[in-house]
Amino acid sequence: MKRFLVLALCLLLSFPALALARGESIGMSQVIRAIEDPFKADADDDIAISDFEAEFFQESRIASLDRIQRGRGRVMVKFDHNRGDRVPKALFRWEYDQPTTQEIVSDGETIWVYLPENRQVIQSDIELAAQSRPDDPVTFLTGLGNLSRDFLISWAEPNQDIEGNYVLDLRPRRASPMIQRLLLVVNRDSVIPSGQPDPFGDVFPLLSSTVFDPSGNTTIIEFSGVRVNRGIPDSLFRFMLPAGVEVIRPSGTGMGF
Repeated sequence: MKRFLVLALCLLLSFPALALARGESIGMSQVIRAIEDPFKADADDDIAISDFEAEFFQESRIASLDRIQRGRGRVMVKFDHNRGDRVPKALFRWEYDQPTTQEIVSDGETIWVYLPENRQVIQSDIELAAQSRPDDPVTFLTGLGNLSRDFLISWAEPNQDIEGNYVLDLRPRRASPMIQRLLLVVNRDSVIPSGQPDPFGDVFPLLSSTVFDPSGNTTIIEFSGVRVNRGIPDSLFRFMLPAGVEVIRPSGTGMGF
């Protein structure tokens, strides 16, 4: 279950895909730019994405058990440009309704994983998580502005889905225990041909992600009803401990991620 929760932080509608002629007029660098530019710390105001909220569907396949686990819920993410150097810090809140009620919350400093059924909260320093497991998906949201730095990126085969959205294949530049391969479906409406002006920051570029890990497990996350730049308050990323819960504070390599 913890693995299912952590892979959710990768953030991010896989479709049966067919290559479309539209992709021939768009270069891969333009698609990468559509993903990275809105999330850079120095992004222009007209394209910057400072926050987003959406409903999500998640499907994880556990290869060793040949079992599929599905989840649904809501997610809110805010990018704090005042607390980052090259990339902003990510504040996030994942609320699961299925398969069980769960919450994953971070204010950019601390991460809480709340398991109501167990009456437990796992509380950790997010910087320790990043240092002990730098390739862990828990750090993925803070790196959206630098995907080309962290991954070798190529076109997937095919490179577009049936909706005409672009599909990229990402491989970590360093061996990762959590990510062997990552497929991103990029919203076609966020990709602007060369010589055209950038869109305003009201189109969320990532429609879905599919993570393949070295053990053969896969996790798909699909977003729907995405709303961007609504001014989500910081207070929604502060977790209030419910009365009577057990707080578990792992550290270092013993963290529950």
